[in-house]
Amino acid sequence: MNILIIKSSPHKKGSSNLLAENFIRGAEEKGHQVSIFDAGHAKLHPCLGCDACHMNGLCIQKDDMTELRSQILDSDMAVFVTPIYYFGMSAQLKTVIDRFYSFNSELMEKALKTMLIAAAWDSNDWTMKDISAHYETLCRYLNFKDQGQILGIGCGNVSMTKSTEFPEQAYRLGKTI
Repeated sequence: MNILIIKSSPHKKGSSNLLAENFIRGAEEKGHQVSIFDAGHAKLHPCLGCDACHMNGLCIQKDDMTELRSQILDSDMAVFVTPIYYFGMSAQLKTVIDRFYSFNSELMEKALKTMLIAAAWDSNDWTMKDISAHYETLCRYLNFKDQGQILGIGCGNVSMTKSTEFPEQAYRLGKTI
């Protein structure tokens, strides 16, 4: 299976990316092909809402979303990786998802397998409620086939994250895909 990891943290060595690396290790050991798109450091612009694409065409903006679009459409699975900022996804990942507008129909028809990996400093039991609900709504709307969620609470920095069960959970999930 071709798996596309969409990282969205501005911190290349941050907690969400640590969880992603554990997932990748498991998926590659299982024999999957993994590629990475770093939305946290890509040249991406927000959707203009101009509707030039008519939800089923090319976006008029010329940025790294052109590359990501082809990577997603060539993949069997996409993994959304994000730190939690104020109980939601990073602005970088939100920008990517908003830009799906230009190829909504293709995404819906593809029935792409997806997964969410998120890391939050907070460890309250309600910390991941909203991002999980948002992701599940995206799956319903875009006909994504959810393959699981790693919702890493208490993962405020790399050393905190390493001391939780979430790196191992991510690895095991990568092995079971």
